[in-house]
Parts: sequence; structure tokens; C-alpha cells
Amino acid sequence: MIEYIPYITVVAMIFIGLYAVLFRRNLIKIVIGISIIESGVNLFLVILGYREGGVAPIYTSLPPGTTYPGEMVLPVPQALTLTSIVIGVAVLALMLSLVMHIYRKYGTLDVRKIRRLKE
Repeated sequence: MIEYIPYITVVAMIFIGLYAVLFRRNLIKIVIGISIIESGVNLFLVILGYREGGVAPIYTSLPPGTTYPGEMVLPVPQALTLTSIVIGVAVLALMLSLVMHIYRKYGTLDVRKIRRLKE
């Protein structure tokens, strides 16, 4: 049961983020929800790349007694996670700048009021 805790955490983070995106009316809370979903996906990528007793792929020479295919950690999930983090930061900055422009134009962050104020 304890080995499933990371997966349960991923599902919980994604559902919490979906709840914030779908049921909150404040734009900042919606952005936070999207960020929580992104963190859940990143955690899932890290979990996929984890191997018990694995050796980091940055070593040029393996420690004594290790065989290459069985004990090396795959570098692809780590690279995907780093790429996802960088893209997530850029998207978060873009979303927050969009929220700032919406606030300047409409004077509110409530989605219901913004829908009524459309021109």
C-alpha cells in the first residue's frame, strides 16, 4: 500500500487543480489550479522515472558491480520533467500577465462579472 502513495498524491493534486479550475470564480485561483495540475503531472513524470537503487545517468563510469541496463535510471523522464517545468513557468507568467490586463480593463477578477462586462 505504501508504494501507491505517490500515485495517490498525483491523482489528488490533479483533482484539486481541476476543482479550482472548474468551480472557482477568481482568475488568480484558476491560475493556481492550473499550476497545481502542472505540478501533479511533473510528479507523475518523476515517479515514472524512479527506480529503486538506481544509479544516476550522469556517471561516465559505472560504480563497481553495476550493470548498465538493469540499474541505470532512465534520463528521458527527467529531461521531460525539466522541460515541463520550464514551459510551465513561461505559461504561468503569460497567464498572470493576462490576468493583470483583464484586471486593468474590467477592474475585477471575478469571472461572472467579466462575462457581464463584455463589449
